[in-house]
Amino acid sequence: MNRRHFLQFSGLALLGAGALGGWTLTQQTRQPLLLSARNDAAGRHYAVGFRLDGSQAFSTQVASRCHDISVHPQQPLALFVGRRPGTESYLIDCRDGRLLQTLRTPADRHFYGHAVFHKDGEWLYSTENDTRDPGRGVLGVWRLSNGQLQRHSELSTHGIGPHQLLWLPDGETLVVANGGIRTEADSREATNLNAMESSLVLLGRDGNLFSRERLANPLNSIRHLAVAADGTIACGQQYQGELGDAVPLLAIKRPGQALAEFPVAAEQRQVMQQYCASLAIHNELRLLALTAPRGNRLLIWDLDNARLRLDAPLPDCAGVGAVAEGFVVSSGVGRCRLYDCRTATIRSQPLELPAGLWDNHLRLA
Repeated sequence: MNRRHFLQFSGLALLGAGALGGWTLTQQTRQPLLLSARNDAAGRHYAVGFRLDGSQAFSTQVASRCHDISVHPQQPLALFVGRRPGTESYLIDCRDGRLLQTLRTPADRHFYGHAVFHKDGEWLYSTENDTRDPGRGVLGVWRLSNGQLQRHSELSTHGIGPHQLLWLPDGETLVVANGGIRTEADSREATNLNAMESSLVLLGRDGNLFSRERLANPLNSIRHLAVAADGTIACGQQYQGELGDAVPLLAIKRPGQALAEFPVAAEQRQVMQQYCASLAIHNELRLLALTAPRGNRLLIWDLDNARLRLDAPLPDCAGVGAVAEGFVVSSGVGRCRLYDCRTATIRSQPLELPAGLWDNHLRLA
């Protein structure tokens, strides 16, 4: 059963969408706050915050479906970013769920589902599509002033169809996954599969291009990212070719090295069904986690030697984020789970959170 069928047949009024971020509630609650996007059974969209014991911090209905979440580094704010090709994102007060602002793109732009606050909290960068030149990637630059985000300028992503972006540990260098796929306004249909140009880009927040690297197979679309504290970058791909093609879906860029294939055994590559969703790195345990919802699989490797630590079934697995014990993982159709990775045998337990209808990302604050 996939998320769409679950929405059709479930009678549960569930809420939704998510991300994990830098501001923390732990002094007040002793628990992280899980932020994500969700839907309910009627297809309504929500921005939600739950503590891991299952208690709800907020559930705020929003007009459009969201994808990832960007958490403010100092203030209890989170931006729930509109899913491609949405033109709205939602600035939420994480203390009570108040909708503080509906952020709208300028004309001829739409969001690609991801954004990041700068470490000083004053600036936000969002991946966007220039629909006058369909697929041309731009970063919208927004300034937070008096509790509102205002459009300031924009930068080129030096590529097509940018998706996720993250900071390197210096907090000044952006990593951008240019998916390489052109789409028209209000559409998710690819128009250039015969001429894709996916790339992994490093650039300064002034727009200065530092590097641009591509994968060997031109149909491999770089989409989602994770960055370790030492600057190691992992990227997960969504392959646009045939299901039976043997194509690497995970790549890694270690500090000072070129982008390279991360070794994944054929069994795991095949079960991923050419699709990676969310990635997360646990810095202390040096682990890399990946959700593969088409294959209903959660995969965890040692980041340094690529040894497979876990290949676990999890129906329509969605968002993943690191916590002290290991990883929290959400599901589009089932229970959210905690994976304790502190011993040789990884153990999982269900969390007392609403089941199903979670979007593909979550953030922990």
